[in-house]
Amino acid sequence: MTREERLKVKVLTIFPEMFPGFLGYSLTGKALAENIWSLETVNIRDFAFDKHGSVDDTPAGGGAGMVMRPDVLGAALKKSYAGGRLINMSPRGRPLTQQLVRELAAESELTIICSRFEGIDERVLEASGAEDISVGDYILTGGEQAACIMLDAIIRLLPGVLGNAESAGNESFETGLLEYPQYTKPQVWEGRTIPEVLLSGHHRKIEEWRLAQSEEVTKVRRPDLWKKYLDSKKN
Repeated sequence: MTREERLKVKVLTIFPEMFPGFLGYSLTGKALAENIWSLETVNIRDFAFDKHGSVDDTPAGGGAGMVMRPDVLGAALKKSYAGGRLINMSPRGRPLTQQLVRELAAESELTIICSRFEGIDERVLEASGAEDISVGDYILTGGEQAACIMLDAIIRLLPGVLGNAESAGNESFETGLLEYPQYTKPQVWEGRTIPEVLLSGHHRKIEEWRLAQSEEVTKVRRPDLWKKYLDSKKN
């Protein structure tokens, strides 16, 4: 018997065969099979107006590349978008943070537009009210990869996906800090040993060590996060 569906995902793309991709494996794949989340893909090319399935055209005002047409994407949205959060994967969008991931994981329905080429005609974005989200300050060949990254982060937070719910709260970004170093057996490997405090059985000292390690690694590797963490401690 499948579990109650917690999140409906609809993806608009010109490459529906790219889904579920790696989302069909491991914990996200198991959750898909158990109906914790569902996936529907919409091929934008199905709404093209010519026999070639053209979805793009040259940019107004000139310039390199191509732009996704508003009439084609608009037709796809009118046919397939029925409500819920509408997201366009775009490098100019709001940065995807763990806080935003938690926000999206609380939704019951997500519709995701996968940008291609030089982007999408601004008019269809304005008309639809789609919000731009970026997975990082770099450029990918298309929004499909970005959508999968975002969905992976979201799905793992859905109830019933992670085997140990506590583990999600101890990960990087959840507390405003990067995660502390992890160790496992063997106790000695190539002359390197597990820190003694982790073998002490003294839970308070272990927690203190882990916090100190998280603070140190965040301070060195992510000064931006470290500043935010210090500011939050003042409030």
